Amino acid sequence: MSATNQFCTFYVSGQYFGLEVLHVQEIIRYQEMTRVPLAPSTIRGLINLRGQIVTAIDLRRRLELPDRPADQLPVNVVVRTDEGAVSLLVDEIGDVLEVDPHQFERPPETLKGSSRELIRGAYKLDKQLLMILDTERAVNVTGGGRNP
Repeated sequence: MSATNQFCTFYVSGQYFGLEVLHVQEIIRYQEMTRVPLAPSTIRGLINLRGQIVTAIDLRRRLELPDRPADQLPVNVVVRTDEGAVSLLVDEIGDVLEVDPHQFERPPETLKGSSRELIRGAYKLDKQLLMILDTERAVNVTGGGRNP
């Protein structure tokens, strides 16, 4: 019996990423954020999601990629974690994609820094590489990430 894995896909700084669909609560357009004094730079602020306060983590900063251009608003990918909902700020949403688990490969050797720790592995697709993000590690900003 060959099952497929489903991933919610998105782009961050031109790179193609995926999260297991089961971890994704919802996707919402940009929301105004309240800054958090003295928080790590990866935490961009807090958003109010229908009365629930949700931490917004900038995946560009978490992956040590260049900041998003000022004129480009991020999209919120709200994920479920053991501690509650967390928003991951991404550049653009892709599709829900089904892939064969037999195509899964270890993280590319070219990944450096915290990106290497946050990527569980990758799928080689026809036109691009789909890197699978480790949800729990991505939202754990106290264990990593820089604070410039």
